[in-house]
Amino acid sequence: MTVMSSLPSARKKARRLLVQALYQWQLAGGGPVAIEAEFRADNDMAKIDGDYFHDLLHGILSAADALDATYSPYLDRRIEALDPVSRALLRMGTYELLHRIDVPYRVAINEAVNLAKAYGPEEAHRYVNGVLDKVAAANRQLEITAAR
Repeated sequence: MTVMSSLPSARKKARRLLVQALYQWQLAGGGPVAIEAEFRADNDMAKIDGDYFHDLLHGILSAADALDATYSPYLDRRIEALDPVSRALLRMGTYELLHRIDVPYRVAINEAVNLAKAYGPEEAHRYVNGVLDKVAAANRQLEITAAR
């Protein structure tokens, strides 16, 4: 791991690219290797945590159904009715909450909310926040209790 890849801003940039990659995957399909290769070719990865981008992209795409099953009980609509950006962010946030315990739960939620503000439809950030708060409460209880 390089020094750059450990910086929070490098992970922020990786998440920003990841949302775009997940959006593309939802609309056009394709495998994680091809999507990653395209994003690496089209973007300057020097200031992006490439390892984090790789891990999340491959992890989310391989576990998309399980991630959807984890957050779907907290939805007020069917998954198919979600806009693609919100669905991508819920998958990303849920993946981080379940599989990246090195990322504090508040960081996972805040990053998804901030990306929803930037890329999602109006009020998507509130929806993403509410759903991920419930996912965190169900899966990160020890951490949440310790933070209080």
